[in-house]
Amino acid sequence: MLQNPALRHLRDIAALLTVGLFMFPLFWWGLNSIKPASAIFENFSVNWFDFTPTLDNYRVTLAGEGPAFFASRQAILDTLLVAMGATLLTLATALPAAFALSLIHFTSRRAVFLWVLFHRILPPIAILVPLVFTYSQVGLRDTRAGVILAHAAVNLPFAILLLKSFFDDVPREVGEAATIDGATRFTCFTRIYVPLVKGGIAASAVLCFIFSWTEFLMALFLTNSIRLLPVQLSLVVTQTWGFTSALSTASILPAFLFVLLVQRHLVRGLTMGLTKG
Repeated sequence: MLQNPALRHLRDIAALLTVGLFMFPLFWWGLNSIKPASAIFENFSVNWFDFTPTLDNYRVTLAGEGPAFFASRQAILDTLLVAMGATLLTLATALPAAFALSLIHFTSRRAVFLWVLFHRILPPIAILVPLVFTYSQVGLRDTRAGVILAHAAVNLPFAILLLKSFFDDVPREVGEAATIDGATRFTCFTRIYVPLVKGGIAASAVLCFIFSWTEFLMALFLTNSIRLLPVQLSLVVTQTWGFTSALSTASILPAFLFVLLVQRHLVRGLTMGLTKG
């Protein structure tokens, strides 16, 4: 604990400077998104606030009031659908798997754990080429369902390991008492353990959503006609920095709002594993 007021003030100033350093690029994107082109491309100077704000960049990228190449509303909707679908599918699969690895004793539990750990270490790019060929054969390439399955497969090992750590922190006496009272294993899972690890579920959901929202390589190689947001951003990045800034700023908002909705559980979830109950 810092008892000296001068040290506390110094710590606060250092914290503010660090936050400002990391937030400045976001501020700069947001500022450029409301600038007219003349204010962005001024020669030999940086225009901070000497301009008339405009929403023209957002009208072109989000409302489609301009060249069709820059219209990105459908890309945002497709990316939101894929991210939410992949997150829900990942959690629906990871929760029972993590529960089993943590609380159910079976012969091959260690082998299953090592198998999950191996797939967590495996980089997604290592499976990209065979995945493209497989998807082409079964008709999943260039479909939203195919991207959802791919994102869920990549997120699944991480979600299982993270949720397992939260199930490990739940006192065993809780489940044992419910079993003595006649509760089945499924009842213990749904009515006792899942509510107790909702912080971990929130943390896993946020991290899976953000991965799916920002993932680029799979979105690039598994789709053609469907343009997800990271791919669309890579196409819009030209000399039209106003459009790029508007789309980048708009792309941050869904993930930011999602974090705000679950921030109470997220903070608890990310710190729960630091102590043993």
